[in-house]
Amino acid sequence: MTTIGEVIDNKYEILALIGQGGMSKVYLARDKRLNKQWAVKEIKKKALDKNNEVIAQSAIAEANMIKQLDHPSIVRIVDIIEQEDVIYIIEDYIEGETLNTILETNGPQPQESVIEWAIQICKALQYLHTRKPPIIYRDMKPANVMIRPDGNVKIIDFGIAREYKDQSITDTVSLGTKGYAAPEQFGGKGQTDARTDIYCLGVTLYHLVTGHSPCDPPYEIYPIRHWNPQLDPGLEAVIEKCVQLNPGDRYQSCAELLFALQHYKENGAAYIAKQRKKLWAFIASSAATLVFALVGATGLFMKFNTDNKDFTNNMLQAQKATSYEEKIEYYTKAVEIRPTAAEPYLEMIDVFKEDTSFSVEEEKVFKNIINPHLNALRDEENYGKLAFETGKLYWYYYDYGKTETADNQITRMKSSIQWFQDASESDALSQQERNMSRVYCDIGAFNRDITLNIEEASDKDMYKPYWENMKELVNLIGTASEENEIVKLEVYKLVMYSIETYARKFRSVSVTQEEMLRLFDTVREASANMPTTSDKTEQLKNDVVSRHEATKLAIENAYRE
Repeated sequence: MTTIGEVIDNKYEILALIGQGGMSKVYLARDKRLNKQWAVKEIKKKALDKNNEVIAQSAIAEANMIKQLDHPSIVRIVDIIEQEDVIYIIEDYIEGETLNTILETNGPQPQESVIEWAIQICKALQYLHTRKPPIIYRDMKPANVMIRPDGNVKIIDFGIAREYKDQSITDTVSLGTKGYAAPEQFGGKGQTDARTDIYCLGVTLYHLVTGHSPCDPPYEIYPIRHWNPQLDPGLEAVIEKCVQLNPGDRYQSCAELLFALQHYKENGAAYIAKQRKKLWAFIASSAATLVFALVGATGLFMKFNTDNKDFTNNMLQAQKATSYEEKIEYYTKAVEIRPTAAEPYLEMIDVFKEDTSFSVEEEKVFKNIINPHLNALRDEENYGKLAFETGKLYWYYYDYGKTETADNQITRMKSSIQWFQDASESDALSQQERNMSRVYCDIGAFNRDITLNIEEASDKDMYKPYWENMKELVNLIGTASEENEIVKLEVYKLVMYSIETYARKFRSVSVTQEEMLRLFDTVREASANMPTTSDKTEQLKNDVVSRHEATKLAIENAYRE
């Protein structure tokens, strides 16, 4: 039995048990060499599933299948360790929540969020279906999709995925989760194929937008607008086509479904009827416009003034409020009035940073407020500023995965990448802010990808750009007088850690010892002389200063002949 503190294969230190099923356990582990967190799935070799088949064999087959895959929405396997009694599968540790947990906590999800997740899932399934041979996932359900802090999805648990066989008439084993599984997955009704995954995804979308599980009474998939008439009839049409009992009546490929999802507003009887009426409506409305233009303009002007007053009042009330709860309440009301205005979101970010910590609970509050409006916000001029500040919120303050003994700097970086990517492409930001966003994004991507690239021996070309990005970030932080002590100390900590870890790698890409010492001395002097104003920043400063000697020794060792 694996114990907390145990080190697997001299590399992976077990930190905590984070999941447990009848046949396996999942642990959070730290790679002692790279200070990176992984999920470690422990499977007993003699364990049997409900079909009395040895779990270890299917687990190894699953791991080898996933190791061949490379898609941003599919969990990665990086190592398989076989011991006498158990098998350990080392895979991505995914920060975030499953869609099942989100449903249990918050109920039905906003239609816009569900569409965004569905498009990502559909692209991942399309990737699987176009492998040679195709891979059929067969177990799409909310519990098998993780939503990461950046809003992107990760499909997990490939335990019943199978490779499609052209010559096979039926599947060898009937597997799937009842309620979500397609009819052909049970009772020998044919071989599962891409249309099976389309059915499962359709049921998943049904559950997400209605909050009604197909596993609960009435055990029937009604049209989604039966539960909520406010849902779009086009989305209803898409889901209904996905969940047809006959595979021939469904979308025949994920490419076809993807197009339907991206154009869902153009589906459904309501849209068709609307198109038919357009000509007559145009004629009638043109005449009516002349009559009602003045009245309408007056009404809109009055409503605009009222909304502006209410918006301004809520912003002022939030700024005057003394409690966290009141501030968030007023900013939320301001968002409801003007959901594409960046100001309430930016003010909210400042509230989250007041205690120098962005907690998981605060993240849930923030995401529930901003996610329904993200698509519209991206079209606004001030979105670049909002993305930049949100990226910094995650990079420097996010608490997810942090413990008394383990820092979560890599988690914070990974959670901020997409926000900085958006900010780097914004013309509304200054050149310095765009440069800083690009550097943040590149550094985050390096720390996200480096471990897997080392495993695959494809990391050689990554170190020179990373070195240049670190130098540029130190320079940008040094010239930005408005940056606070946490921001600067976190950058100095990153540089010390990176030099200590990758000094030999930097040397291998022609970084000279003089260059490395120059950057080290800059950071050492700045961190040692940094004034602090709180216990947190004092501790952070001490952490950086305590690495000075080890980092300098790493430089000397890297250049020792």
